[in-house]
Amino acid sequence: MDLSESALEQALSIRRQITALERRLASLLGGRTGGARPAGGRRPLSAAARAKIAAAARARWARERARRGGSKGAAPRKRRLSAAGRKRLSDLMKARWAAVRGPGPGR
Repeated sequence: MDLSESALEQALSIRRQITALERRLASLLGGRTGGARPAGGRRPLSAAARAKIAAAARARWARERARRGGSKGAAPRKRRLSAAGRKRLSDLMKARWAAVRGPGPGR
């Protein structure tokens, strides 16, 4: 994009006017212009504020656990099948499949 010398001078003049207006606005508002947030993301929290938020979260979870009737860290236990129970189920399944297939040539 080629700009002529007069266009560049006009753009520079406009930029200077914008800068001057921003300075005037900042002085009127006490240094705050409402521009973009500074780089770095969120506003930092004090250690006390973080501790207060963490305590509130723990209290919420405690109320939720109490409402559900569970205790902290108590996971439901898995059911285990004994060897005898597994053999009984296996025998039942074999009998069921044998009934479905019917008598075969080698049975």
